Amino acid sequence: MFSTTRHGRAALVATTATLALGPFALAGPAAAAPAPPTDAPALTAGTRFFTPLPDPGAAQQVIDLGRQHRSTDAALIAEEVATPQAVWFTDGTPREVQRDVRRTVLEAKAAKAVPTLVVYNAPGRDCAQYSAGGAASQADYEAWADGFARGLVTDTQVVVIIEPDGLSNLPSDCGAAYTSDPQNPTDAERIAEIRYAGEAIERANPKALVYLDSGHSGWHSVADSTARLDAAGVSEFAGFSLNVSNYQWTANLSQYGTWVAECLALHPDAETTTPSDCGDQYYSGGPANGFVGGALDAARQWSDSAPDAAANTAGINSRYAAELTAAGVTPTAHFVLDTSRNGRGPWSSAAYADDQDWCNPPGRGLGPQPQARPNAAFPQLDAYLWIKTPGQSDGQCNRGIAGSGTDPEWGGIVDPAAGAWFPEQALQLAQLAAPRG
Repeated sequence: MFSTTRHGRAALVATTATLALGPFALAGPAAAAPAPPTDAPALTAGTRFFTPLPDPGAAQQVIDLGRQHRSTDAALIAEEVATPQAVWFTDGTPREVQRDVRRTVLEAKAAKAVPTLVVYNAPGRDCAQYSAGGAASQADYEAWADGFARGLVTDTQVVVIIEPDGLSNLPSDCGAAYTSDPQNPTDAERIAEIRYAGEAIERANPKALVYLDSGHSGWHSVADSTARLDAAGVSEFAGFSLNVSNYQWTANLSQYGTWVAECLALHPDAETTTPSDCGDQYYSGGPANGFVGGALDAARQWSDSAPDAAANTAGINSRYAAELTAAGVTPTAHFVLDTSRNGRGPWSSAAYADDQDWCNPPGRGLGPQPQARPNAAFPQLDAYLWIKTPGQSDGQCNRGIAGSGTDPEWGGIVDPAAGAWFPEQALQLAQLAAPRG
């Protein structure tokens, strides 16, 4: 899942040359929590987002393609890495992460751009699987989060994504095998860590826009995501993020994020009482369709006007409209979407017992370019962002084939480790981008 911020200056020189070709227990820090944000959009249309140094593997791929006289493909990779995207912070000591954050923020400030920073160091992250790692303990994590916060520059706008999948894959979601993880975190510790990191960041820089990650539209129900976000104190922050390192349709995510924001407004007590009456993707009934509904199909793009009932959201949206009016409340939580690789939507295959649809799926494309305030139809949607670094592997997938270490969907190769550059996938994502450019 993750990428790293430690790119050598040699890679910059090489790339510069080649680009010329083209309900839970809670805990928190002792200090008072920040005041809840206002409902005014913090990111404005036209916001310029930061483009970090490219992965060294991308620079090498551009060089290799150029030597093969494949100038069109070289230009596609060059354009891919020249698009604004996030910088991930995944390890190191408190002093090291402070230094790396400060360097990134100052580079972005010099470029007059807003950086997207990803906090990804929770103990036992990723259910101790492909992107396993993280701090050794809650105390170590909090010290590291404090270091991250010290690296920020006061009164400089930044976007910060907190712990991709951290709330959606709580320790209790990880299964029995996870109990052998050396960090052995609890749900309460994970939630406390996420809240601690967000609050430390907002204390250090009140202009930081903090989004707690909340999975995606093909995963938890709206009520479940609402309860987890509320337990982590989402009302203190700008909102939540969706689809990090995944492939769900932008249209579906926009609907889902809106429903989560509306469910949060209807159920401010979700931290202690998980709501049971929030419309979601698993039951599409509502006033608009006479409360006759079923589960929505994640493979299709959802909308109120879709002719297929398995993609039509009119019932759900009419239900929320009636409930919000009756309760006299409006949503205040905002959200951002990772559109880095979702141009072709999700992938699945019946050829495998476990197709690992989240892991280097074939035939995918880059999604919509980063943009603030991208769709007036979804006022709670703050931005499309490229959070996952496109071109970096999700892990060494085997499609659930027992005893196999290779990926049949990529010609039987051993996929690169999570976070390593995957040239074949990087090029395919660029070739199949939708929309183009």
